[in-house]
Amino acid sequence: MTDVSHIEVATRRLQAALDALDAAVERRIDHERGHAALASQVDAFDTDRARLAAELDAATARSRQLETANREVARRLDETIETIRAVLESRNR
Repeated sequence: MTDVSHIEVATRRLQAALDALDAAVERRIDHERGHAALASQVDAFDTDRARLAAELDAATARSRQLETANREVARRLDETIETIRAVLESRNR
């Protein structure tokens, strides 16, 4: 082999190594972009989770208020029914 052919072989090997390095860098960049996109999605999910948790807390509090009001209305209705029955019974005597 002549010096020129050795240089050509070395140049081709160097070019192949550089091409492989470029491909590896591209894969790494794509991986990092994917990682950044996933991190962004996780942040969005965390924000949604926090919002949904706050909405759930508010809905639970409202539900408890409605249950309390319902019990009070039922109690008052029972008292009213008993009063009406007492009035009707006193008229029937």
